[in-house]
Amino acid sequence: MTQTLRIVTWNINSLRLRLGLLPGLIAALQPDIICLQETKVPDELFPMDAMPELGFPHVLRTGMKGYNGTAILSRLPIAPLPDPPDWCAKADCRHIAGTVQAEGGPIAIHNFYVPAGGDTPDRDANPKFAHKLDFIAEATAWFRANPPARAILVGDLNIAPLEHDVWSHKQLLDVVSHTPPETEGLLAWQAQGFTDAVRHFVPPDQKLYTWWSYRNRDWRGSDRGRRLDHIWITPDLKPISHEILKDARDWQQTSDHVPVLVEVEG
Repeated sequence: MTQTLRIVTWNINSLRLRLGLLPGLIAALQPDIICLQETKVPDELFPMDAMPELGFPHVLRTGMKGYNGTAILSRLPIAPLPDPPDWCAKADCRHIAGTVQAEGGPIAIHNFYVPAGGDTPDRDANPKFAHKLDFIAEATAWFRANPPARAILVGDLNIAPLEHDVWSHKQLLDVVSHTPPETEGLLAWQAQGFTDAVRHFVPPDQKLYTWWSYRNRDWRGSDRGRRLDHIWITPDLKPISHEILKDARDWQQTSDHVPVLVEVEG
């Protein structure tokens, strides 16, 4: 029997605040690996004791107080990536990576939380936007220098790169997350050996979102979303299925992002 791996990415927007939502995610999606972003918890306060009870005894995490933070929860043993890059020399806990063993060989897992970029899409006027573009450029260069094989890259990449990844391509072209410098940069990063696993199942001419603003109370009715959360895989892995857990946006005290799952054959 060929082994498959079910991997989920979710910007949880505070792990300690929303720890109680993880059982619902696990019941709905039955993942083998959960990659979280915006955990907002320093490593010494990470709720490690809760993870084996959830069925995820293997944990990699990097966190800081109040913001950012990434973690990988795994049913399978996972070894950390040695000497991970310090993106933009900020040590701001935006990336964690490890390797799991599969029938076909090791699979590398990269979990990213790309900077949001502030409100003004001008790198000279907005240092946050400059940081975002520099982060993407550094990541692109790193994967160009370290070509991925049997790898999965996931995360809140904070960019909706395609026309139908946003509710209105025309209206959002000058809004951070969908501006040409961001979308071109993200697609250049993806081109360093990855394919868009979710768009394998949902053609690019179909609308597809993973984030809806807290400001929009009737988020489902207006459906003004963006696809900010991504799962990329290398061509040596085969995508089997996917799910976007849209109902999670209605959970009590939930994140403004929803979990995204891809199952791969490895």
